[in-house]
Amino acid sequence: MFFLNYEYLEHWVNDERIHVLWCAGLLPWPLTREALDAFPERDAREWGGFAYVATEDDGKPIGFFLYSTNVKENSGFLKFIVLDPELRGRGYGVRMIKLALKYAFEITGVTSVQLNVFQVNAAAMRCYEKAGLKVRAVEENAFRYREEIWARCNMVIVRS
Repeated sequence: MFFLNYEYLEHWVNDERIHVLWCAGLLPWPLTREALDAFPERDAREWGGFAYVATEDDGKPIGFFLYSTNVKENSGFLKFIVLDPELRGRGYGVRMIKLALKYAFEITGVTSVQLNVFQVNAAAMRCYEKAGLKVRAVEENAFRYREEIWARCNMVIVRS
């Protein structure tokens, strides 16, 4: 089972716009436990990804992401990153991403890690920049949400 704590994610991704910023419409809205349980299994089959839950010392979930590696390119990819909204702006997201990067570089041995983020999600972009990622490419007009058209940024960090 993918989300042992589905209720946390349901609370964190609690409106349609946030949902689309988080998953680019790859999961149905409203969220369902069944769709969430099935998605990482599909991601693991197609991309070799694994789901990770960041927790407080007491085990309470505070964030989530998927991570996969591309063996041929020796690179990692972070996706579906979300943090408890009550903790945003307090450094938790940066620490979570830095730990994910440490895992990627030291455990999986990749030489670079990338992620995609919608440019309209300025807070997420700042978090990723603070963790050391840099914008590599911007795809204008990449995604439509209702009347909005969003650019997608590919961000990357290379192992030093």
